[in-house]
Formats: sequence, structure tokens, C-alpha cells
Amino acid sequence: MRLLRGDAFDGLFRSFERTAFHLEVQDVYHTREESAPFQRFLDGEPDDLGWQRPWLELVREVTDAGRSVRRLRVVPVPHLDYTRWLLNISGFNVEAGEDIRWLPRPETGGLAVAFDDFWLFDDRRVVFTLFGPDGGFAGGALTEDPAIVRHCARTRTTLWTAGTPHDDYVKG
Repeated sequence: MRLLRGDAFDGLFRSFERTAFHLEVQDVYHTREESAPFQRFLDGEPDDLGWQRPWLELVREVTDAGRSVRRLRVVPVPHLDYTRWLLNISGFNVEAGEDIRWLPRPETGGLAVAFDDFWLFDDRRVVFTLFGPDGGFAGGALTEDPAIVRHCARTRTTLWTAGTPHDDYVKG
């Protein structure tokens, strides 16, 4: 595996050819970019999403070019404050072209749920998301090992099928 940080990690989102899939299995994330917006949500204050604009613009760019960006979130039930916040802001990701599904953790019984978050690009590369001791994003570990890629692709297919599309989940 190769450690990717900064531009090396970010470049994957411009260079993939067809599909980018993200599996999120952590209950809470502690990224610097999200801490102030999350606190504003808890305080009942509005969020202009300026912190998320670069991601939303990138998603719009790649999906307008015919590529797919999908995300599946395995979430705790009852929902934590962090999950409620994600539900509140994820509609903007969907508007930008990202296809998001939600899978309540209690509904994963018998399914092969990964313990690590990962990105799967074009069914050829897997990048495991790395977190530091404080829970903040620390980069990605890239592999093109065919066995690992196949395993992650199977996990994606199984969980994606079990997940509920964002709009349906929010209406829930």
C-alpha cells in the first residue's frame, strides 16, 4: 500500500474514469473542516456551506462529465447529532450530483460490513481512509491488489443494494 496525502489524495477525484464510491462506517468524524459547521448546526445557526463548496463543485464537474460519485453511510440508530447534521446537509451533495444512500447499522446483520472507510475508484483502486489519534483525516492508503479490490467491490455491491436512497431515507 502507498500512503497518499494532500494533492496525491485529492488528484484521485480528478483522475478516475467512471466511478468513485465511498463507504463511510464511522459514527462520527472529527475533521477540521467540519468542526465549526457542525457546532453551528448544534447551535441552531445557519450554514452557508462555504467550507463544502470545493467538494460540491468537484462533484458537479465530474458528474456533469458523465462520471459517477456514490457514497454509502452506515449510521447508528438512534441517530447521533452528527448523523442528524449529515442528513441535514447531504441534500446539497445530492443536488451537486452525488448519489448517497443510508444504511442503519441495525439493518446490517448478516451483511459483510467493512470496519474501515474506503474509496473504490473504477473497480481498480481502493484507498482506505486513514484517521489520526484525534480522529482527524490523515490521508489514504492506496492499493490495487486485485483480491482487496474484489472484496471492496463485493462489499460495495452488497451494502449499496441494502441502502436507502437519500431522499427516501430523509422522508423516512
